[in-house]
Amino acid sequence: MSQSPSTNSAPRDFESLRVAMVERKADMPKRLAQVAAYSLANPDEIAFGTAASIAAAAEVQPSTLVRLAHHLGYGGFSDLQRIFRERLREKNLTYEERLNILERDRQHVEEAELLSGFLNAASQSIGRLAASINPAQFAQATDILARAETIYLIAKRRAYPLTAHMAYAFGKLDIRYMMVSSPNGVEAEMARFATERDAAFAASFSPYSPDSIAQAESFSKRGVPVVSITDSAFSPLAVFSACWFEVAESDFSGFRSLSASMALAMALPVAVAERRRQLERDRNKNSEMK
Repeated sequence: MSQSPSTNSAPRDFESLRVAMVERKADMPKRLAQVAAYSLANPDEIAFGTAASIAAAAEVQPSTLVRLAHHLGYGGFSDLQRIFRERLREKNLTYEERLNILERDRQHVEEAELLSGFLNAASQSIGRLAASINPAQFAQATDILARAETIYLIAKRRAYPLTAHMAYAFGKLDIRYMMVSSPNGVEAEMARFATERDAAFAASFSPYSPDSIAQAESFSKRGVPVVSITDSAFSPLAVFSACWFEVAESDFSGFRSLSASMALAMALPVAVAERRRQLERDRNKNSEMK
C-alpha cells in the first residue's frame, strides 16, 4: 500500500521553499523543474490562480502541480499553494507593520540588538557569497563588461542601489555607461541604441521586477551580452544572461540585507577598470610589434 506524502519535512516558509527548489533542481524531472521555475518567476500567479489556470500558464498538466507538491514533501498542491499565499501576505506588509510584528515577537527591542541583528544578517550574506563565488565566473563577467563600449545598467526597486553605485563608480573611472531609467518612460528607446559591442548589467530579486526582466530580454535579443545579479537559478533574469551571479541575502525580521550584492556591485567596476587597462596595454604592445 502506498503511503501519503509526509509534510513534516516540507518547507514551511517561502524562503525555505525557494532554497529547496533550487537545491533539488538538478534532480527534478523536466516537467517538475518547468513548474518550479514558473512558480518562482510568477509567485503571485501561484498564490491567486487555480490548478487549471496555473497549469495552463506553465504549459503542463494539472497533475504535474500535484507531483511537484509531493516531490517537495507536501500533502497536495493546496498545501504548497498556501506557502505562496503566506508570502504574498508578508510581502504586502508595510514597514510600519513589520516594526509592529518585531515589537510583538520580541516585546522590547534595544537599539543595540537591532544593529546587531542587521550586522549579523550582513555578515551571513557576505560569508555565504565568499564561500560560493566562482573566480572564473567573476573573471568572465569582468571581461564582458570591460570589452563593452557602453554598459547599460538595469535595476528597479530594492535592486536600484546596486546600479546607482555602479553608475557612480563607472563615472569616476571614466567608463561609459547609461542608466536604463527615465521619468518619461523611454527605456525601450534607450535599448535601441545598444549594439553587440555593448553590454548590460541587470539586478533583480524575488519578486522580480517585470520591467527589469523585459529590459534584460530586450538587450539579449539584440545580441547584447547581459551580466546579472539575482537570487535563484530559477530567476527569469538568469535566462537572458550570458553570465549571472546567484546571491542569497539573509534578513533580519523581514528586512532583507543587500550587503553581499553591494559588495559584488562595488568590486565589478574596479575589476572592469583594471581589465580595460590590461586590454589597452595588450593593444599597444601588439601595435608596437607590427
